[in-house]
Amino acid sequence: MLKIVAFVSLFILSIGASLAQTATDSIPKFDPKVKSALNMVDQMAYQAALRYNDLEVAKDKLYTLIIRNPEDMRFMEALGSLYFESGQYASSALVAMDILKLNDKNVGALEIASYALEQLGAFDRALPYYESLHLLTGDNYSLYKSAYLQYSMKRYAEAMNSLTMLMKVAKADEKIGFAISDTETQQVDMKAAALNLKGLVFLDQNSKAEAKAAFTEALAIEPNFNQAKENVGKAN
Repeated sequence: MLKIVAFVSLFILSIGASLAQTATDSIPKFDPKVKSALNMVDQMAYQAALRYNDLEVAKDKLYTLIIRNPEDMRFMEALGSLYFESGQYASSALVAMDILKLNDKNVGALEIASYALEQLGAFDRALPYYESLHLLTGDNYSLYKSAYLQYSMKRYAEAMNSLTMLMKVAKADEKIGFAISDTETQQVDMKAAALNLKGLVFLDQNSKAEAKAAFTEALAIEPNFNQAKENVGKAN
């Protein structure tokens, strides 16, 4: 149900984004000096709104700057970040996806689009952005997230391929965080995290012996890995 609501929200907002883009075609042309002066005033107002935590005014000023300066991606990037940081994932995803239509190598937009869409439950939409982020930056966290989303969507062969790759390239000092309470996060070796996820893939397919072996190998690397400890019990 939540996934359906998320997609409806995205659809409605995307219509609004399209209309806004069409509207920019009729924006009046400003004298460069006038435009520069107006931009300076709006940027000062935006900074003041951020300083006083008035996010609505900050967003309003960014929209004005975007419409007046459609060629300047800085203002769209700032708007996407503002939505993202305030937990408005549908809006931040839409802004990020619009940026990526113009520049598919924008790392910040890829990060926002992938995480925001994942939070909305749109795993199939988030996955290509995580994959692009890994290919572009070599970021192994994105590769782990790709494997996790593939596992979540029961695309087990793809998940195993991603995990095999991750275990080959994971660095010895590379960590990933796992929530152990509302306020605490456990930092775990990336390879151990990959082995734990590999065990979950096996467990989902009722291959308990292989699952237990993967969880045990994860614990050999990271003996205090809480999630792997719990999972060993599920594989018995």
